[in-house]
Amino acid sequence: MSSAFRELLKKTGSGPHTGKNLSREEAKEAAILMLTQEATPAQIGGFLIAHRIRRPTPIELAGMLDAYDELGPVVPAIASENPVCIFGNAYDGRSRTFPLGVGVALTLAAAGYPVLLHGGVRMPSKYGLPTVDIWSALGVDWRSLSLDEVHHYLQSQGLGFLYLPKHFPLAHGLVQYREEIGKRPPLATLELMWTPYGGENMRLFAGYVHTPTEVMMRDALKLRGAKNFATIKGLEGSCDLPSDRNALAGIDRGDTWERLVFKGRQHDLREPSTPFPSSLDELQDTLTETLQGKPTEIQTGVIWNAGIFLWLLQERETLAEALEVSRSLVTTGAPWDKLNALKAVLKN
Repeated sequence: MSSAFRELLKKTGSGPHTGKNLSREEAKEAAILMLTQEATPAQIGGFLIAHRIRRPTPIELAGMLDAYDELGPVVPAIASENPVCIFGNAYDGRSRTFPLGVGVALTLAAAGYPVLLHGGVRMPSKYGLPTVDIWSALGVDWRSLSLDEVHHYLQSQGLGFLYLPKHFPLAHGLVQYREEIGKRPPLATLELMWTPYGGENMRLFAGYVHTPTEVMMRDALKLRGAKNFATIKGLEGSCDLPSDRNALAGIDRGDTWERLVFKGRQHDLREPSTPFPSSLDELQDTLTETLQGKPTEIQTGVIWNAGIFLWLLQERETLAEALEVSRSLVTTGAPWDKLNALKAVLKN
């Protein structure tokens, strides 16, 4: 048993009348003791459920991210004129709507914007399809690559993926607690904000579902001095924006916070979100045809999302111009060419 962790647990889990918020240093210490599992399973489970009920403060989330920075992997900076895009998607995956993120990542990489993703295996409580399995269905297996190799492909191909069991086993070791407590713990919010990249020229896109989560993330990132980040109210906690209703994002402007609303109907891109495919084979076939430039049920969604992110990255002055760039890339098969280039070097 960790006596130090017991004191932190007593402080945060004492109830609404006597419980107290942790300081940033205390939250960092708690996260380190959990990641290294110096705290016992009983202590870790008790802390996570207590924190889930009370909800973490931005200061506590900032401290936990400090622990991730100290113990987690960092991809070294690459030489790139454009910012490296880091997408924070919920690790427990997708189960209701078709995941567009890999197609969007390939489109952005084809436009010259490197993309770094991260995630793990199927996770509770949803056990949805994780991003790494989508890559695998397309013939790209990130699971066995070393951190040096991920850095190499991010530099040479503009694409990289950190696989939790391989690259951050300490964090993967806490996945079992998600199942045991039956709910997403506060640690699940960290994966939306984590930026395991060593360079300053980057842009974080953090997905969320509920507004209170966005507020916590935004304030925590500001406490850590983060700049040039955006929050994305995406489908199932991802960064996939819908086109059939108002799509919401928030962007940091330094001293101000700007709320952005995107409307697909204003750009003739209004399409209902595509339901989750019935099988992995169907997902593979649909994604393949989309990347090749063929009209599919998800083509509009990929064009819409890639265009919005290109605009947020200031590829073009207006959203309409960014959407035209995205449309041209997607319909001419540029993402397919990028995928094949990546696969070719992975085989060598």
